[in-house]
Amino acid sequence: MTHEGQTREPNAGVHPAALSQDRLLSQCEVRFTRRSGPGGQNRNKVETAAILTHRETGLSAEANETRSQAGNRAVALFRLRLKLALEVRGTDDSTRPSALWRSRLRGGRIVVNPEHEDFPAMLAEALDALHRAADEPSAAAEPLGCSASQLVKLLKAEPRAFTALNDRRKARGLHPLI
Repeated sequence: MTHEGQTREPNAGVHPAALSQDRLLSQCEVRFTRRSGPGGQNRNKVETAAILTHRETGLSAEANETRSQAGNRAVALFRLRLKLALEVRGTDDSTRPSALWRSRLRGGRIVVNPEHEDFPAMLAEALDALHRAADEPSAAAEPLGCSASQLVKLLKAEPRAFTALNDRRKARGLHPLI
């Protein structure tokens, strides 16, 4: 995996955003703390805010919306998966889509809700394919078995991914996608 210019290959081709919940949590430092703000008496007296830090990349995510540690840990884990998908590029040069990707294709359409636990892994795979294809959606989409418009639609479901793609395209002298 690459992050901030470093090459890392800890998971033998499996992007960290695609790891099982238990495996990803085993790679994280998990802390609970108090946070101020609305949420009732329990919020200021009990350490319910969850902070997850992925030891390998240093990326972290936190959540404090719910009044339970388990609920906040689950939200923080999803946010961490999204961060990993956005910021860590895989080193696997395989153009064959994963079993998860293939299971989410219906007649060339990508079917995944942005709030579903599979979304970060799908996003990571799409971003890795775009990285290999020099940020050209048509070249990235073909080996994934979908159209360029479907690939762009997936990225638009996570605005940070779409903005980053357009920033990279601009740096390459390519026109932005709309």
